[in-house]
Amino acid sequence: MLETGFLSRTATVEAVTYRYQVYVPPGFTPDRSWPVILFLHGAGEGGSDGVRQTRVGLGPAIRRYPERFPAVVVFPQSPRGHPWRGPMAELALRALEQTMHEFKGEPARLYLTGISMGGYGTWRLALQDPHRFVALVPICGGLDSPARRGASVREPFLEAARQLRHLPTWVFHGDEDSIIPVSESRIMVRALQEVGAPVRYTEYPGVEHDSWDPAYAEPELPSWLLSQKRAG
Repeated sequence: MLETGFLSRTATVEAVTYRYQVYVPPGFTPDRSWPVILFLHGAGEGGSDGVRQTRVGLGPAIRRYPERFPAVVVFPQSPRGHPWRGPMAELALRALEQTMHEFKGEPARLYLTGISMGGYGTWRLALQDPHRFVALVPICGGLDSPARRGASVREPFLEAARQLRHLPTWVFHGDEDSIIPVSESRIMVRALQEVGAPVRYTEYPGVEHDSWDPAYAEPELPSWLLSQKRAG
């Protein structure tokens, strides 16, 4: 009988081994391919236990509404103080690749989402390879780009939007966020709208930094995300 639920795995990057988890949905079978979601955690879930990253954000939503998430979900974990760039970006992609191979992931249905630091990571990983993922869900994040240094506020967002204009994206943020200003999402959404990208934006009035709780509880979000598929 195939094991399902939250499973422990490891990935090695630059001779360092990291723990991560993979959620395998009930009814999983290797007889067909499966959609795969890559989830990037926030700064508070960093560490080396391989579990904390499943306790905030998408993990609790899956535990509460398993029927809404008929997909394989990858939960890499970066050490504390290490954002999703450089070796940590490589770690996330290594865990993703291993999961795709082990659990028969479908490349045409590969999705990326993250919260806070992971929201920044969502934009960054998508920009590293704009044609790897099929849809994005950045939550209370912002644009993590070297181009922002010494440039006008507007241009780096427009350049990022041009690169991602083909990707369906649903952005979430709370308008009372004191950790990551809501303007980070507003500016990026406006840039995507300007280039004609298929973007949706949900801003929660009165919500602070933990906008991921209402976002992942949105009944429409999983079905919207999993309905996106690369043509051909």
